Amino acid sequence: MHIEVSTDNSIKGSEAITAQITGLVQHDLAYLAEHITRIEVHLSDANADKSGPDDIKCVLEARLKGQQPMAVTDSASTLEQATRGAAGKMKSALESTLGKLTDRR
Repeated sequence: MHIEVSTDNSIKGSEAITAQITGLVQHDLAYLAEHITRIEVHLSDANADKSGPDDIKCVLEARLKGQQPMAVTDSASTLEQATRGAAGKMKSALESTLGKLTDRR
């Protein structure tokens, strides 16, 4: 499972942030890794320099083997919270999709 992390202009991307976000996503989706070819993590700050509640947005896009990409979004006050929220939503979405595919066989 390959994970790519990107940020908008208002979030300063660094190797430390990339490692942290990659670690969170890997941890939450590790047991589904055999079905996932790639995950893209897009981080943005809706308010840029201003602070506010739930202004950090995380979009996770997962590409399953032989399937169309799936995307989920979560907003929170911190990068970690937004990433954890999006990873939880992705976990549920992937479990649902993979369950339906298994039922069809």
